[in-house]
Amino acid sequence: MLKPKLTICIATYKRGKFIGETLDSILGQMLPGVELVVVDGASPDNTPEVVTEYARKYPELHYYRESENSGVDGDYDKAVGYATGEYCWLMTDDDLLCPGAVRKVLDKLEQIDLLVVNAEVRSADFSIMLDERLIRLENDKVYGVGDEENMFRETVQGLSFIGCVVIRREVWLARDRRSYYGSLFVHVGVIFQHTPIARAVLIAEPLITIRYGNAMWTPRGMEIWIAKWPELIWSFKDFTDKTKSILCPRGGWHLIKRLVFYRATGAYTGKEYDEIVSIKFAGLTRMASKFVAIVPVTLAGFIACIYSVFLGGRGSRMIMYSLNNGQHRNAATRWAARIVGVC
Repeated sequence: MLKPKLTICIATYKRGKFIGETLDSILGQMLPGVELVVVDGASPDNTPEVVTEYARKYPELHYYRESENSGVDGDYDKAVGYATGEYCWLMTDDDLLCPGAVRKVLDKLEQIDLLVVNAEVRSADFSIMLDERLIRLENDKVYGVGDEENMFRETVQGLSFIGCVVIRREVWLARDRRSYYGSLFVHVGVIFQHTPIARAVLIAEPLITIRYGNAMWTPRGMEIWIAKWPELIWSFKDFTDKTKSILCPRGGWHLIKRLVFYRATGAYTGKEYDEIVSIKFAGLTRMASKFVAIVPVTLAGFIACIYSVFLGGRGSRMIMYSLNNGQHRNAATRWAARIVGVC
């Protein structure tokens, strides 16, 4: 029996409501030499019934139900371990593959260690486009030895979404993963740890549609983007501080902008200031952060609306979509959401 060229690896937990739609988008375009592995981290909902029914109909789908949940990092690592394909595509459990995506990926899998796949971002029901390209590049790109810094700068923000990763399985298994368990970004650690993966190709065309705001970690968004993600980015020793400062500035105006947004959603309070922000920042940044934590949520929301409408740029549509669908929705968020086109 020939070894599969590609294994699409999904780690899932409590996604009985969504995973069927994801599987439909994948199984409808399966080709010879492609298998699908689903690792279920002991879901307590109807995920087992949903996936088992698909596995009964599609022999190329292999379902592994674990006795305990190992977290997203551990379960993706298990999925790669169960895979038999030469390459593994780390697909998510609630997003959709675009038509023809599997064929386009297969056509690029020659003599590379990493394929970076672009994605588009839509609203939770897929009806509103929020970001046409997670990675801003318009054309496919090839990276080789000596291009590591460029690849890091151009792709790492997009690679925060695990579905962008198609990696040679033997490369994944040969690299340190345990050190990145609990980071929520084990794939980023695998790619950019010392020595970073060099032989890579980027597909600029979006091949995945992301269901925005539905990630299991969304309730922890403030902790992740204020603490965990910057810590990971700054842990990589092979890239310059200049590049890391551009991608993930430490403190200052960049931090305050984010905190105002999280305050507007209600996710940033004095508790988060005490437990996360106050122990990481000092001086004026800490003082300003404390002030933001006590600003009325309605005022923070109004500031976020004004900023998004007049200065927001790339992220304004996602900001306003979040605010206008959150618990603190009001007349200002509805106005701003209409202005930026997400209402």
